[in-house]
Order: sequence, then C-alpha cells, then structure tokens
Amino acid sequence: MRNFLSRTVAIASKEVVQLRRDRLTFGMIIGIPALQLLLFGYAINTDVRHLSAAVADQAGTRRARELVAAVEASQVADVVARVDTAGQLEDLLRQGRISLGIFIPPDFERRLTIGDRPAAQLLVDGTDPVLLGAAQGLLGLRLADELRQPPKRMEPPTFEIRGFYNPERRSQLQIVPGLIGVILTLTMSLFTAVAIVRERERGTLELLITTPVRRSELMIGKIIPYTIIGIVQVSVILILGVALFQVPIRGSLVDLYGASAIFITATLSLGLLISTAARNQFQAMQMTFFFFLPSILLSGFMFPFEGMPLAAQNVAEVLPLTHFVRMVRGIVLRGATLADVSREIWPLAAFFAVTMAASVLRFRKRLD
Repeated sequence: MRNFLSRTVAIASKEVVQLRRDRLTFGMIIGIPALQLLLFGYAINTDVRHLSAAVADQAGTRRARELVAAVEASQVADVVARVDTAGQLEDLLRQGRISLGIFIPPDFERRLTIGDRPAAQLLVDGTDPVLLGAAQGLLGLRLADELRQPPKRMEPPTFEIRGFYNPERRSQLQIVPGLIGVILTLTMSLFTAVAIVRERERGTLELLITTPVRRSELMIGKIIPYTIIGIVQVSVILILGVALFQVPIRGSLVDLYGASAIFITATLSLGLLISTAARNQFQAMQMTFFFFLPSILLSGFMFPFEGMPLAAQNVAEVLPLTHFVRMVRGIVLRGATLADVSREIWPLAAFFAVTMAASVLRFRKRLD
C-alpha cells in the first residue's frame, strides 16, 4: 500500500509539473469557464431591442410621425432609413439591411378614425422567429390622443404584422442554413489547425523544408484540398436539409456556393494560423475550440444578434461566422443575391488577408 501511494503521488506530481509548464492548457482551464460566464451572463440576451427598421410613410401627417416616434420610444426598433413604398421596404428586408419595416398607408388617418382594421403594417424578417416575437410588443402601441380617449369595444391593434420568409415560424428554417456555417467553422478550422502540426509530428515537415517551396505556396497549397471538402459538406447539408426538413432554397445555388467558398477560405486561413502557433495536435484542438465557442454564440446562429450589447456586437463583427450566417440566410431564405449581401463579403476578405499573412509570417522552414 505504501508503494502504491508513493507511485501514485509521483505520477500526480509529474502531471502537475507538466500542466504548470503547459501554458496553453493552464490558460484553457481558466479561460473557458471565464469565457462561458461572460458570454452567457453578459452577451447573450433574448430580450431583443433596437431592431434596425425602415419607414415608408405615405400619409405624411402629424399622427403618422407620432406613430414612428412612439415606435422608437418603445426601444423595440431604431429607424435607420426612410423610403417611399412598401416594395422598397421588402427590398431592404431581402438584402438584410433591416429587420423591421413600418408601412403607413395614405389612408392612415381614416383608418384611425373608423377603427375597423389596423392602421399600419409591420413587415418583419421572419428568418429569426424571435424577431416576430419582438414585433408583437408593438401591437398594443397607441398614440397620445388615443390614450386620452375611452377605449373602443373590440378595438383592432394599431399594427398588422406581416412575417416574411418564414410565416409558419418553423425553427428548422432558421437553424439549417446557419448550421452550414457552424459545421464549416468547426471542421475547416480543425482540419487546417492540425495540418502543419501533424507534418511536424510525423517528420514529413523535414521533407518540405528541403524543397524550394515557398511559405506562401505551402500555406495556399494546404487549404486548396480542404476548400473542396468544405464545398462537399455544404452540398451534403443542403441535400439533407431539403429532403428531411423541407428547407426552401429561394436564392441561386451559384451565389450560395460562391458565398460558401469565400467563408471556407477565411476559416481555413484561421486554422493555418492556429497550426503555426500550436506545438502539438492537442493544443491545436484546444485553440480551435476556444475560437469556436464565441463564434457559435455571438454570430446570431443561436441567439438574436440585435439582443447583444454593443461591445459583444463589435466582437462578433470580427468573427467570420457572423457574416456568413447573414449571407446564407439571406440567399437561402430571402432569395437574396450575392450582390445583395456584398457588404458581408469584405469583412471575410479582410479576415482572410490578415490571417493568411500572419500565418505566412509565423511559419518558419525549420524544425525549432
């Protein structure tokens, strides 16, 4: 028994020393719980406020302006654009520039006076069912002069809600397109994160060092096969999504695959950067998970992006998955074109350029 205890304590002491020397593992011990606590306690919020909205006021009256002011005062929506027609509101919704459209018809005053039907319309991006729930909070909105009058019997709400792209509020329509990005983020970054580390552990890096291959050529050559693998994964998810969950693909497949290719290359470049920093495959997987966790929580895949505080939104804008979720939902569910979601392409291109340049600079054609 004494020998058993001494050997056990010796092994435990060795593990403690090894953990103390492994700074990355020690950092993960502290970092992952802290990161989860900050994300769930501070950044994640299902009480959606300050939705981006546009107004089409065809009445142009004082009470119409009061209605828009009342919507902004409720903090449910912030007016970021003003247009002339309901069709322009639908265009902004399709492009993903707004989440809410406020349409005030020319006979707005007469509708208020008669009170037999809603006086205005709310056009809501239904790709995220949570946004429809947030818009429901505006149904009971009343103008100041209406609040001073006794309520009418069976008085209709001020707004009529029109949910676009997912009127049935099926969660699969929200989850499946975003799941493409989530799966690609995990698999693509993980594949390339272990690429150079695996070469080093197997000894094949020595053969690469002796060749005239440049660092940039090595990095680009590493990501090309995985780009093809990523496109195959996109195809598998789309086929299963359509066959099993009846997810409609309203946009062009060419645009969808183009957006996916841009996102895949950006994610692969991140994996290469991780691979140049990790010393073994276990560290590479640790660092990949540390990046994957905030990506899935802050990108808008699970929780509404508009519900997060501004600081969390600024962090999320750096993550490639945030921009791809907007692109893929826009193309698949709203029928947007690649031009409609082009403002999401430039952050991905910038992310790829920075991470690829950092990967090339960090990689040295030497074993030490």
